[in-house]
Amino acid sequence: MVEGRSRAAWAEVDLGAVRHNVSLLARWAAPSALFAVVKADAYGHGAVPVARAALDAGAAGLAVAIVDEGVELRDAGIGAPVLVLSEPSPGSEDAVAAVGITPTVASVAAVRALGAAARRREKTVALHVKVDTGMHRVGVAPEGAADLVSAVAEEPGVVLEGIFTHLAVADGGTAADSAFTAWQLEQFDKVVAGLPARPKLLHAANTAGAVAWPASRFDLVRCGIGVYGLAPSEEMAAGGVEGPQSDVAGFLAALRPALALKARVAQVRELDAGARPSYGRLRPLPERSLVATVPLGYADGVRRGLLAGGGEVLLGGRRRPLAGTVTMDQLMVDCGPGADVAPGDEVVLLGRQGDEEVSAAEWARALGTISYEVLCGIGPRVPRVHVDAGHDTGHGAGQGSA
Repeated sequence: MVEGRSRAAWAEVDLGAVRHNVSLLARWAAPSALFAVVKADAYGHGAVPVARAALDAGAAGLAVAIVDEGVELRDAGIGAPVLVLSEPSPGSEDAVAAVGITPTVASVAAVRALGAAARRREKTVALHVKVDTGMHRVGVAPEGAADLVSAVAEEPGVVLEGIFTHLAVADGGTAADSAFTAWQLEQFDKVVAGLPARPKLLHAANTAGAVAWPASRFDLVRCGIGVYGLAPSEEMAAGGVEGPQSDVAGFLAALRPALALKARVAQVRELDAGARPSYGRLRPLPERSLVATVPLGYADGVRRGLLAGGGEVLLGGRRRPLAGTVTMDQLMVDCGPGADVAPGDEVVLLGRQGDEEVSAAEWARALGTISYEVLCGIGPRVPRVHVDAGHDTGHGAGQGSA
């Protein structure tokens, strides 16, 4: 039995699905290299096991958001290229140089700080320049890119390896989204054309760009959500994105979700029609029913809004509605009259049970958000148990990896 350490709740991560997804994405984007994005603890899946699986499946490198995430990979013995997608925080430059990860820069100040750190350690730091072509989050303005590249060339201890941008609406389903993505790529092309020499690596594509926009693939693609088996947006999954690539929906349908959120029933009680379980007493039971208590709550990422959004779980191979407000540590499920349910039965909150499936996209619709937030919101006290082809990877029952 695979479950958590101290309570019967866990997130089961299928590394075989990760490898499957990476292999599909790498073939789709070829000859561009694929970097697997494992920031935010691999979107809640466990950065180190996912990184290893992705590299096994053909990923050429990894991408993270912050320096500490790159250091974690190095400490685990992972020697593949690691790109930090934002500028290192002041004071973290020495860590960058020490472990040999590749930072992003968008300012001369960052270039100089990294150069100084490289010289202190008698190393050379390869870096990438980020250009803001319309996302307006981080990056140097297009008109300042050439000067920043020149600053890199003039700074001892650093060398320019790549230049990149980020697509804001490559997963969008409107003509305006399509036009904006095309415009961003045009701006990026102009920036590159204005440089004294082409850097070794150009990149722009996230999963949406890699799948739907061939012109965005350049030398490498940075795939995040696709690695975990999910579409970047519902519009893409439905084939409604007006990108140049054909059969996007068909390709995305071949991806396999890698994470399932599971628990075991802790308690069952029979309640009369009209009983109102949980805080706020918001929902009366429509008939006399068995109500199961499940040891997961909003502290674990099961959001309170699921009740109003019509959230359901799988129990006994059937969909069952929530019986009341999700609490911090527990939730209650309306199993109906005469249900065959007992303590210890498996409950699937995300994933498949029998012929039914509850997806992160379904939660996202119920909550008015995106599947990325659903996955990243699964809390750290939920053990991640990594399995492969139906076999535990060594953590065993009650020994899931946190």
